[in-house]
Amino acid sequence: MTTETMHRPLVGLSVVILTFNEELHLERALASVAELTKEIFVIDSFSSDRTLEIAREHGATVLQNKFVNQAQQFQWALDNAPITGEWILRLDADEIIEPDLVAEITHKLPDLPADVVGINLKRKHIFMDRWVKHGGRYPLVMLRIWRKGHGRIENRWMDEHVVIWGGRTVTFDGGFADHNLNDLTFFTEKHNKYATREAIEILNYRLNFSARDHSITAQSTSLQTATKFFIKEHIYNRIPFTVSAPLYFLWRYVFQLGFLDGRSGLVYHFLQGYWYRFLVGSKVMELERAISHLSDKHQIAAELSRLTGHTLTPEQSR
Repeated sequence: MTTETMHRPLVGLSVVILTFNEELHLERALASVAELTKEIFVIDSFSSDRTLEIAREHGATVLQNKFVNQAQQFQWALDNAPITGEWILRLDADEIIEPDLVAEITHKLPDLPADVVGINLKRKHIFMDRWVKHGGRYPLVMLRIWRKGHGRIENRWMDEHVVIWGGRTVTFDGGFADHNLNDLTFFTEKHNKYATREAIEILNYRLNFSARDHSITAQSTSLQTATKFFIKEHIYNRIPFTVSAPLYFLWRYVFQLGFLDGRSGLVYHFLQGYWYRFLVGSKVMELERAISHLSDKHQIAAELSRLTGHTLTPEQSR
């Protein structure tokens, strides 16, 4: 573990970025927040490329911790990083805070009333260097800034969110972009790993073999996030994936005008809106068959750990 002494943030904001071999993106992310703060924490999962060198060159504090999943890694950062800022910004290494949002944060953050404890940002997705504007992909309203002591990361294997308490949220309008520069091989390999983690979440919802987080509400995160979470968990995941995946793709591509995003948009909506959803369902089916003969929670957790490569902790017996 390595730490470097930092100055206090410019607008009372501290930035936390999780990394693993992010030399392609990290410098860009750090540059995008350079005018906002001098307190940046890079939480690294033992990278083997130039990630740590880049982080230190830009004055970030570097902490290293073994990676289990995004939720646990980020919560570890909140629990262990010497954060001094009044506000915390969660930023992925492949994301960018654009100049107009920098100006908005700088102008508005110091004057927010005390009852505001969270700030939603409107994320845009850049795929194959083109902005995906349709198919329900913009704006993705995400709670990414919160007052220190008023938020934590939801404990989930996939689609974890920031949850807050003790006040209300506001939404900023400035540009906030997810722009990964890797190729389609990286994209599909990443989503294959995501599919395994999401399959674990779905099976845990059905079988309750491990402790689950029930913190997502319209008050604890953005209304859009809470609504999508409810629909996915209580409606979508109960429909056979052979039906839900193609219907979801048609909803995005036709009714939400995804076809207006051009050829690269078709690639994105098909892979992320159909192939990925079908893959999740397929993995759930495969894993369900593999554990169908088990009833004990400890045995289920142990077998899923063996099959997925993730260490699952069984819920304590009641």
